[in-house]
This record gives sequence, structure tokens and C-alpha cells, in this order.
Amino acid sequence: MMDRILKLLAWPAALFIASIFLKYEQYKLTANPGSVELFTILTDGFGLHGYEKPARLGVATMEIIASILVVLPWTRLYGGILAFGIISGALFFHIVYPLGIDPIGDGGELFIHAVEVWLCAAFVLVAWRRELMALIAKLRHRA
Repeated sequence: MMDRILKLLAWPAALFIASIFLKYEQYKLTANPGSVELFTILTDGFGLHGYEKPARLGVATMEIIASILVVLPWTRLYGGILAFGIISGALFFHIVYPLGIDPIGDGGELFIHAVEVWLCAAFVLVAWRRELMALIAKLRHRA
């Protein structure tokens, strides 16, 4: 019974993940100056000068894929895994290196959205934990 309730509650979490990811796609895909600056800081920080555009478009593509997967019930687990991975990387770059909490001067809104998406993705993984454990077991068996 609890699993059914958690999976029902995962719907709003999945929709929130997709809405936030897709909200920021407009900036990444149209080369908004703030998005270009953010990815320039990222790529230059790792010595990958000139790779802002591929990084920005690559992240945008992965976020679009995660958005689609997470809202479809039969792929929600995979979308949750992908969203959790993407946003964990984003939080790492905000907290540890090189972006900081407020890299674009929005009062930390971008960072707050990243934390919210991370929490929602974690919730989706908790709601689908049995399927996640089965997937991990299957992957271990193959290795």
C-alpha cells in the first residue's frame, strides 16, 4: 500500500523535475548570455577552453531526455536516475567548484531550483526503490 502511495506522490515530483529542466532549456538552447557565461566558467574552470557550446547543448539534451523519461510511468525510474545524476553534477559544480551559489546574480534562484530538483529526483528513486534495487541486481549479475 505504501509503495502505491509513494508512486502516486512521485507524479508531482516528476512533473516538477520536468518543468524546471524545461524552464531552463530556453536559455541553454538559445545561447542566452547568462547560460553561455555559466558554461564558459564551467568549461574554462576545467581547462576546456572553447567547449562551452558542446557542454551547454549536451547538458540541455540530457535534461530534455530526463524530462521525457521521468514523466512517463514506464520509464520514470530511468528518468529519475538520469535527473538525479545530472542535478548531482550541477550541485557539485555550484558548491565545490567553480560556480558558487549565485553565479548569475539571480539571488541563488538557480541553485535553489537545483536543490529542489535533487530532492524530487531522490524522492522518485525512493518511490521506485524496489525497481531500482532489481535493476542494480540485474546489472551486478551481468558484470
